[in-house]
Amino acid sequence: MDRRSFIKHASIGGLGAAAATALASPAIAQANPKINWRLASSFPKSLDTIYGGGEVLSKYVSEATDGNFQIQVFAAGEIVPGLQAADAAAAGTVEACHTVAYYYWGKDPTWALGAAVPFALNARGMNAWHYHGGGIDLFNEFLATQGLIGFPGGNTGVQMGGWFRKEIKTVADMQGLKMRIGGFAGRVVEKLGVVPQQIAGGDIYPALEKGTIDAAEWVGPYDDEKLGFYKVAPYYYYPGWWEGGPTVHAMFNKAAFDGLPKNYQSLLRTACQATDANMLQKYDYLNPSAIKRLVGAGAKLSPFSPEILSACFDKSNEVYAEMEAANPTFKKIWDSIKAFRAEYYLNAQIAEYNYDTFMMIQQRNGKV
Repeated sequence: MDRRSFIKHASIGGLGAAAATALASPAIAQANPKINWRLASSFPKSLDTIYGGGEVLSKYVSEATDGNFQIQVFAAGEIVPGLQAADAAAAGTVEACHTVAYYYWGKDPTWALGAAVPFALNARGMNAWHYHGGGIDLFNEFLATQGLIGFPGGNTGVQMGGWFRKEIKTVADMQGLKMRIGGFAGRVVEKLGVVPQQIAGGDIYPALEKGTIDAAEWVGPYDDEKLGFYKVAPYYYYPGWWEGGPTVHAMFNKAAFDGLPKNYQSLLRTACQATDANMLQKYDYLNPSAIKRLVGAGAKLSPFSPEILSACFDKSNEVYAEMEAANPTFKKIWDSIKAFRAEYYLNAQIAEYNYDTFMMIQQRNGKV
């Protein structure tokens, strides 16, 4: 190749590379526009695991976009009260929220089905239903009527039954009990004589301390220890039958979400699923040491009696029958959960249950 031919081809190659660079840069910029959103959490900063879910989501999204998509997280009360986070996102006051859907069951009981309802699925079963049983799509059909779209963004695992100022051994002991209890589980225990109270997390301790309420459920050992309930209500019962696997949701203003580039929409779904897994894993790691510390500090750990659990199960089915008859949307989603629940626990009692039971026996015998 002579000199002029070489220069000619080199120039064309150089121009081609330059042109490719010129075309690529705007394409990348267009794919990752700078966006700043605000997220209202339903939780105080002191609860680093459940509040931290919003921060984890924000971190994943920022890192994946080189900082172009920023989501600023605000704790409960900084923009709106914790129990109004979804309302703020729906109204466009903020673009996103991190909350538990059953907080809004009073507007429509269908809200609770996306999170947890009495005697439904555990965390593993709930995730199976959400991701592979059509749960996400079913719940989003409902959320769309509220101006929202949402994806699982955390799970605590089966929760504890709560803290009580006195022993609860029989159904009769529940009569007149004033209890902070979330979701429509309050409707169930109300049938057993309990007076349910809906109180945000940060207000539970003073209410227990003053005797304004007699009992309170919150989450589980790690978070409960942080809030210090054992100091004023020492009787710690389990399990929280109303929250076998409560899903925490990241919800987004639907118009804002629909206006995002497709790659940002996909990223949010992926980041939510990663946040979902991270929270459950963190609770599984932190709860064992927390429960030992609580018992060491004086918490009196006890299971609910079979009498109480059976009575609550029966009353739950009464409430479900009432809601199914009155609310077709509720019935549609609950039918889906019930159908999978029957299959899930049929399978879970084979290998999983027997393996776990054997290992627990070895632990009790001091071999693990």
